[in-house]
Amino acid sequence: MTNTSHDSNLPGRLGSPNLQLGTDPRADPRLIKVLAEFGLDKSPEPAPVSANSTYEECLAYFGEMETVYDAMYAPLHNDLPAVDSVRSTEVIEGVDANEITLYIHRPSNAKEDLPCIVHLHGGGMVFLAATGVNYIRWRDELAATGMVVIGVEFRNGAGAHGNHPYPAGLNDCASAVHWVHANKKTLGISHVVVSGESGGGNLSLATALKAKEEGWLGEVAGIYAMCPYISGMYANPPPELGSLIENDGYTVNVSMMGALAKSYDPSGANSENPLAWPYCADINGLEGLPPHTISVNELDPVRDEGLVYHSKLLAAGVSSVSRTVKGTCHAGDCMSPKVVPDIYATTVRNISEFAKSLVK
Repeated sequence: MTNTSHDSNLPGRLGSPNLQLGTDPRADPRLIKVLAEFGLDKSPEPAPVSANSTYEECLAYFGEMETVYDAMYAPLHNDLPAVDSVRSTEVIEGVDANEITLYIHRPSNAKEDLPCIVHLHGGGMVFLAATGVNYIRWRDELAATGMVVIGVEFRNGAGAHGNHPYPAGLNDCASAVHWVHANKKTLGISHVVVSGESGGGNLSLATALKAKEEGWLGEVAGIYAMCPYISGMYANPPPELGSLIENDGYTVNVSMMGALAKSYDPSGANSENPLAWPYCADINGLEGLPPHTISVNELDPVRDEGLVYHSKLLAAGVSSVSRTVKGTCHAGDCMSPKVVPDIYATTVRNISEFAKSLVK
């Protein structure tokens, strides 16, 4: 992505089009040191796929990227101290008569009903899995704060759990929330908060919109969406989403995100559907939603779509808190406890405090 007019007073690549994440003065140096080990302190080479690629080309690419991402996260989670939690697995039936695996984490010493986080993993709704080492650790860390945390293995647009375009993944997330709510007593939970990052942030917001549309919003006490990937406007970004230029190439290329969007919605028929792309929701569609927290990363291409969504929620009279995690790239605050441990712990604590503040 290019911008023909630049002002050196503007941040990131808006002011300096050749700036790299590793040379951006806003970046946390601890994060850069770790990312440099994977060559991600510099802008990655343009992906071979974009919004102009064929659907088949996009599927093939993200199938390969799944392995690449897993290999990157593995060393970031080696030799971490164990977290005291109890894990179990449940397989439920989805609305499409498909099997959905749920990974349940709880504190070992739970003696009363606890808030529950239904966690939806990242990957642009297209790749990665709830069994990734980073997501297992994330659920353990959240559970250790005194919550039940349930990871959903929803169908993806590509990769090992694909190829299932929209609305398959969203249907699975809704089915999971229904099952959790129906089994609150058995699970020992008081209320349900839906949370996820990146594509999981999209699915978290979309689950609330779907619940409102279908009349089961009472099953959701709150939404905590991190770095939500929600506009779908990556082939031709609108002016209000300046971060798509400002931070383009900071670990992810915007053109590649256009290919993710094609994998999720191959025909583009849902480009203005808020259930596929929550950014498209209007004020009327947001009225009456439960409390939200929208957490974004300062150095993230999708930062501004999360901030705009937060503003829409406020305009609709919804309780919404926005937080911007300074110095971090896309999902940089939940990458691993090894990277920026204080920031990681703060985000875990913030999610836990949000969930515990809600009375349902």
